[in-house]
Amino acid sequence: MKIIILVLVMFISNYSIAQKNKEEPNIILIFADDLGYGDISSYGAKGVATPNIDKIGEDGIKFMDFFIPSNVCSPSRASLLTGRYPMRNGFPVPINYKRKKQANYGLHPDELTIPMFLKEANYNSICIGKWHLGYKTKGSHPLDKGFDEYYGRIEGFNHANRNEQVVFHQRDSIKAVAFEELMELYTNKAIDFIHKNKEKPFFLYLAHHAVHLPILPSEKFKGTSKIGTYGDFIHELDDSTGKVMKALKEAGVEENTLVIFTSDNGPARAAVKVASTGGLSGGKYGTMEGGHRVPGMMSWKGKIKKGQVSNLTISSMDLLPTIAAMVEKPLPKDRIYDGENILPLLKGESHVNPHKLLYYYNGTNLQAVRKGNWKLHIPRTVNDQPFWCKVGDKRKGFVNLSEYKLYNLKEDVSETKNLSLQYPKLVEELKLEAEKIRKELGDVHVVGRDQRVVPFDNPQEK
Repeated sequence: MKIIILVLVMFISNYSIAQKNKEEPNIILIFADDLGYGDISSYGAKGVATPNIDKIGEDGIKFMDFFIPSNVCSPSRASLLTGRYPMRNGFPVPINYKRKKQANYGLHPDELTIPMFLKEANYNSICIGKWHLGYKTKGSHPLDKGFDEYYGRIEGFNHANRNEQVVFHQRDSIKAVAFEELMELYTNKAIDFIHKNKEKPFFLYLAHHAVHLPILPSEKFKGTSKIGTYGDFIHELDDSTGKVMKALKEAGVEENTLVIFTSDNGPARAAVKVASTGGLSGGKYGTMEGGHRVPGMMSWKGKIKKGQVSNLTISSMDLLPTIAAMVEKPLPKDRIYDGENILPLLKGESHVNPHKLLYYYNGTNLQAVRKGNWKLHIPRTVNDQPFWCKVGDKRKGFVNLSEYKLYNLKEDVSETKNLSLQYPKLVEELKLEAEKIRKELGDVHVVGRDQRVVPFDNPQEK
């Protein structure tokens, strides 16, 4: 009997140790909207101060090469939550239910998301803010995608009418508020969620509307920056971030929380002249670096060494595989994931670039391929472009392109010196990579073998 009891004690003890060693940190993902690479202080912003956002990087790691797989809202969000390119997860163009042909458009019921993995690990999850991935289509509402709660604006905002009240709801409960009230409401909801869930692991996805149009900061922040209302809006975003971080400390869970801050795409500078890409070419709507490279920071006390600045290429698609690894949930074998598990990198156990190749799509059009620091832009016509890029300007990059253009991003991150004639073999190598991924993920006139096709015709057109 004593031997049996001893064996049981040892088993329970070993099980308890294993459970303690298993990482189940709280996770907070703060997702800004249209915030440019150069729009916050630690990435070189002028005329604004963002101490609370910057502190996330200071307390952990700041990435100088954080890649977002889309230059517009909905596809970027789909990839963030699924770990897959928009062409693979079936969401390459933004949703707008005012377009009749998009009546059955939403994140596909078969697509798995971060909170769906975490639910299996006994996490409570909430989505606060901008969803923009459908809800009328079966299985596309945030409550169908693993979140236990939803609180926010489920569609994009009609910024053509700045006086419109914003309707937001859980699923059936709906109310209207002024746009200027949203940031405070979202922040207070996040704080409340943290305090209510401090005894259990949680996932908080805080998807702000800021700094997307309309640029309407609340009264308290008007006039606080040196660059006008856009800077004021950034100040309000920073203040919200500080309050969320303070809530973590007050709830006693600061030490066991992974905090992630990034943006869905580059800035819409055509509408907001003072927005900054920090010297990158392009911005929202185009496939220059300014549309796809954004601020990216992570902190996790005791796990991520503070004060790091990394030049390794990281992607928003890495979050799902990394979080799945943290809670020891294997990725299913029935689908391809484009993100990588960067947990060893975050802990300082690896210094290897996780991405050998990156692909830049504009809607359903493959426009560039990147290998290491080399980026090849692919010829295109206006007819290939999505509707948001058919009229060109410097911020959108190449609307018409009749030849291949090659850039070395390490020496020329602004993409100004075409090196295609100097490196013809490299051009041919990247052209082959473009052909490979086109066969896999598709293109405007090509259906790829692993492409989830959108449920309407001519997705590049309104």
